Amino acid sequence: MPQFFQMQDIGAIVPELELAVFGMFLLIFDLMVQNKRRLGYVALAGIAISGAFLFRLWNVEFFAYGGALVLDPLSLFFKAIFLIAAALSIAISLKYLDIERENHGEYYALILFSTMGMMFMAGAVDLVTLYIGLETMAIATYVLVGFLRSNQRSNEASMKYFLLGAFSSGILLYGMSLLYGLAGSTRFDDIAAALSRRPITDPISLLAMITLSAGMFFKVAAVPFHQWTPDAYEGAPTSITAFMSVAVKAASFAMMVRIFMIAIYPLRPQWIAIMAAVSVLTMTIGNIAAITQSNVKRLLAYSSISHAGYILIGFIAGNATGLTAVGLYLLIYTFTNIGVWTVIVALRRKDVIGEHIDDMAGLYFKHPGAAVLMLIFLLSLAGIPPTAGFIGKYYLFAAAIETGHNVLAVIAVLNAAISLYFYFRIVVSMFMRDATEKTGLTFAPGLSLALGIAVIFTMVIGIYPDPFIALARHAVPLGF
Repeated sequence: MPQFFQMQDIGAIVPELELAVFGMFLLIFDLMVQNKRRLGYVALAGIAISGAFLFRLWNVEFFAYGGALVLDPLSLFFKAIFLIAAALSIAISLKYLDIERENHGEYYALILFSTMGMMFMAGAVDLVTLYIGLETMAIATYVLVGFLRSNQRSNEASMKYFLLGAFSSGILLYGMSLLYGLAGSTRFDDIAAALSRRPITDPISLLAMITLSAGMFFKVAAVPFHQWTPDAYEGAPTSITAFMSVAVKAASFAMMVRIFMIAIYPLRPQWIAIMAAVSVLTMTIGNIAAITQSNVKRLLAYSSISHAGYILIGFIAGNATGLTAVGLYLLIYTFTNIGVWTVIVALRRKDVIGEHIDDMAGLYFKHPGAAVLMLIFLLSLAGIPPTAGFIGKYYLFAAAIETGHNVLAVIAVLNAAISLYFYFRIVVSMFMRDATEKTGLTFAPGLSLALGIAVIFTMVIGIYPDPFIALARHAVPLGF
């Protein structure tokens, strides 16, 4: 009987197991404490310990569980992003949940369970393992989106997200089943080998590719599978919107790297044309739709859609520079976007929702520090130097030019210019309008910590990007 399980396999998933243990502990501990904010600190401790275990595995590479899971630089890089995003999201949740009167242990437990699913996704080199990780992440996120139980908008957003997510999972599973039928295996290497032996125009292979791509495009909110994003972002608790916009998106792109660059890479001549069209549509529609929004959460939802279009350029380039750009962009986007959402969370007060552009009017005169930080984060999202966002966009556009996709690079640059308009609508409101609400902002320790970390990395990566570029390049799969 072949040895499927070995003791070293446990070592490969210790960071994930630790999150599961802390998540279950939080559910029990919730019944024993009155001050629910302490549960957030316990969750942060769990993430810190998981990060310590992950750091110990940093230079380790091997296949675990008979080749169903891999520990390699790519998986470790993305796992680090997930832990950072989860920690910052919990930090900004502490005060927000007190204001909403929804501070419960299951909230933090669900974030840990969702992060655990993402970490399994990043290391999966098998369809079954990938799907289990995906659904662990997705089910926890569905619940978190509707966590404000007394808020009808939150409940509606959760239901829409759940129904469309279940539909997309069905399409994704159909594509996976076709790949299994073609290869007789769920392992990515076996699938790639089987596809390379079949004609490039094989109809079953193409159907598998199309259905699989549709399911993954939904997960990253690419056009035309983006409809769920504005409603889910608007209805979810703002701290969960932050978590979704960085961690869930990064996990979905980690899944795409494994699928497109390994499993169905032999079909690259076919899927590259589809992805180029999707990238252009996603950038353009996301940016144009954002122009008309007055709700900041919906505006940033469309902004998130457009950023997915930019990231797809790295897959289209398909070389080491392109894949380096994907990882680097997602790392930068994590800090920048969390920074934006932290300021929005700070705007939420007892009688103020703080989700409209008008709610930011005169922010500079009430809290100059928050307005300046928001300006830095918006400049980074727009790709203006010397912020980190400029480095991310530069690498993506350079990858497109390097591989001869000059038209795609030009379209991306034009879209980046369009995005300046709606980002600067927020800037104008903060700096050039009178305040409609005179109450000043107060920053809890968690919010201040998240803001400090976000702005430091947003500026450091922009000014001295070399270590972070090297880190992202090291995560590129072998052969690129």
